[in-house]
Amino acid sequence: MFNPAKYVNQIILVLLLTLLPFSAWGKEVEPFDTNRARLLGHMLQQQLTGKHYSQKPTDDALSHVAFDLYLKQLDFQKRFLWQEDVVKLKAFRGEIDDAIRRGRLELPLFGRDILNQRIAQVQDIVTELLKDEIDPTVVENVETDPDKLDYIVDLTELRERWRKIIKIQTLAGYISLREDDIGVDDDGALLPVDAEKEAELLLQAREKVGKTNRNRLKRMREETPQDHYDRYLNVISSAFDPHTSYLPPTSKEDFDIQMSGSLEGIGATLREDDGYIKVVRVIPGSAASKQGQLEADDIILKVAEGAADAVDITDTRIRDAVALIRGKKGTEVRLTVKKTDGRRQVIPIIRDVVEIAETFVKGTTVTDEKSGQTFGYIKIPSFYRDYSGKTDRNCTDDLRDELKKQRKENISGLILDLRNNGGGSLADAVSLTGLFFETGPVVQIRDGSGKIRVMSDDDRSVEYSGPLIVLVNRFSASASEILAGALQDYGRALIVGDEHTHGKGTVQALLDLDRFVNLRGMEKYMPLGAVKVTIQKFYRISGESTQEKGVTPDVVLPSRLDGLESGEKYLDNALPWDHIASAKYKPWKTSPKNISKLQLLSEARIKQDEDFQEIISDADNAQKRRKETQQSLLLKDMLTERDQLRDERERMTPHGSMAADNGDEKKELSLDEKIADDPYVDEGVILLLEMIGSSS
Repeated sequence: MFNPAKYVNQIILVLLLTLLPFSAWGKEVEPFDTNRARLLGHMLQQQLTGKHYSQKPTDDALSHVAFDLYLKQLDFQKRFLWQEDVVKLKAFRGEIDDAIRRGRLELPLFGRDILNQRIAQVQDIVTELLKDEIDPTVVENVETDPDKLDYIVDLTELRERWRKIIKIQTLAGYISLREDDIGVDDDGALLPVDAEKEAELLLQAREKVGKTNRNRLKRMREETPQDHYDRYLNVISSAFDPHTSYLPPTSKEDFDIQMSGSLEGIGATLREDDGYIKVVRVIPGSAASKQGQLEADDIILKVAEGAADAVDITDTRIRDAVALIRGKKGTEVRLTVKKTDGRRQVIPIIRDVVEIAETFVKGTTVTDEKSGQTFGYIKIPSFYRDYSGKTDRNCTDDLRDELKKQRKENISGLILDLRNNGGGSLADAVSLTGLFFETGPVVQIRDGSGKIRVMSDDDRSVEYSGPLIVLVNRFSASASEILAGALQDYGRALIVGDEHTHGKGTVQALLDLDRFVNLRGMEKYMPLGAVKVTIQKFYRISGESTQEKGVTPDVVLPSRLDGLESGEKYLDNALPWDHIASAKYKPWKTSPKNISKLQLLSEARIKQDEDFQEIISDADNAQKRRKETQQSLLLKDMLTERDQLRDERERMTPHGSMAADNGDEKKELSLDEKIADDPYVDEGVILLLEMIGSSS
C-alpha cells in the first residue's frame, strides 16, 4: 500500500507550487538504449497504476487518450504529417497499454521516422519558397487555428500550407523591421516608407524568416530517439491527468532551479502546450514581475538576446526554449509574446535573480473620502514558507504581524488580495485561514483509497474579526482556493472577482524512479528520472471539490479574461469535480448579510463605471479576435490590425501592475501606487461600506 507520508519532503516541494503541470528538461547521458527504455516504461507503468489518485488501469481506454495526446505533441499545428501518416500511426492507438507492459517501443521510434521524413520534405520546400518574392498585395487568408485544419493530403497541399506560413512570417517580420528601422510617430503609428524601402525591408524580412526556419527545422531533425521516447512516456503520464508527468533525468542545477526558483533569468514558470511555450506563472519578485508586462497564459513566440535577431521557438522543446531565455543577471532578453487577446508584443526584460522580499505579504490602508473611514488592504503574492530553517519566515506569521499593524489603524474593514496567487505551502493555507476565526476545519484531503483527512486550525486566537473581502481571479489557485473556499463556507468573508478561480484541487508527489528499482543488475540503467503523480484531491469543508470548478465568487466582477478558456477545466484529462460529505463546522457569527442585494448594487455600479465598461469592451474585442481565426495575408490589413491593437493596448489601464511607463524606462511602483487606480480595490471598498451598513 502506498504511504504518502514516506514522501512528505517531495510532496512539500511540489505541492501547490504551480497551477499547471511543469516540464523538466533532461540531459541525455548516453545513446538510446532499448533495454533501458523497456525498464523505464515498465517502471513508469507500475508507479502510475499503483499510486495515481484515480487508480486508472493501463487499458485500451487509457491507450486511446495517450495516443491522441501523442499525435497532438508530434505535430500540433499540422504542418508536417500527412493524412496517410496519421492512418499508419493510428494502428498503434489501442496498443499503447500492451506495448508499455511488454516493453515494445515501436510507436515513438516509428513516429520519429515519419516526422523526420516530412521535415526533410519541408526543408526542401522552404528552400524553394524562399527564392520567390512575396507579393503583399494579394488578397488571401491563412487559417491560424489547427483544430480547423485537416492533415495534409499531398505534396501540393504541403507546399501551399508552407507558402502561406512563410508569407505571414515575412509580413510580420517586415512590420517589426519597419518599426525598428524607420520608427513611429508620437502616437505610435508607423512612419511612411517609399516603394524602394518597402522592397528592401521585405527582402530583409524574408532572409530572417529563412534563417529562422532553417535553424528550427534542423533542430527538429536533430532530436534523438531518447527525446521522442521521453515525450512518449510523458503523454502516457498525462493521460492520467494534466498534472501527472514523466521527468527525464536532470542535472542538479536544473533540479535546483525547478525547486528554488533562484534562476538568474526572467523568473517565470513555463510549460509546453500544443507546440507552444506558454507562461504558467510569473514569480513574484522576479525580473518579469518587476517589468510588469509578461503574464500567465502568454505564449512566447520568439526569444532574442538583447538586440540580436530573434529565434522562433514555435515547436521548440521546453529545455531548448529555457536555454535561450535563461542568462546572467544584468543581460537583456527580448520576448515576442502572443497575448490572450491575440495581440503580439515584444517584452524586454533585464535578467535578474528573484528578489524574495517581493514575494512577502505587504499591506497598506485606503481611506474613503466620503465616509472618512479607513480600510485595510493586504496583498499575499504566494503561500511561502522557508523549509530550509535559515530564516523560518512564513506567510502566516507575516500576515499576523500585518494584521496587528492594521488594527492599530482602526480599520473598518479589510481587503485580502489573492489575485494571481498560484499557491504554495498547504500548512500555511490552513494556519493563515485560521487567523480569521477561532477553530475548525479548513480543508479535507482524500486519497485514492477513499481515506479522508481533515486539516483544521486549532489556534483559538483571532487576529482580525471585522468585515472581510477576498479578491480572486482566474490565476488564484490551490492554496488560494483553499483559503477563499473555507472563508466562503464559514460565511466569514465575501469573495469577489473573476467568474471562477483556477480550479486546481489536486496534490502531487515527486517520485524518484531509481528508488523503486529492485532487480539486481538494473543499476546500470540509472538514472531513470522521476514521475510527478497526482495522489490526493482537495475538498472544501462543505464537501465540494475545488478541482475543475474552483471557487465561484459571491460578487462577480468583469475581467479582461472573460471568455478565455483559462483554468483547470479546460486542460486535457483534468480530474472531474465531485463532492464528499461535509465536515462539521460552525458558521461565522456575523456572516455577510444580503449577498443578493450586494450583487445587485455592484451590478448597477458596474454599468456606470468607466473602468469596468472599458474592461468589458476589451474582453468582448478579445473574444471576437479569438473567434476570427482567418488571418489576412494582405499587408494593408495587417498594418491596420497592428494600429488597432496598438490603440487598444495604449488605452488599457494596467490595473495592479508591477511597473509603470516612464518614457523608455520602467519604475517599480509602491503598493499604494499599484492600487491607486485599481477598480477592483475601489469596488472592494464600496462593498465593505455596504456590508457595514447592512450589519449596523
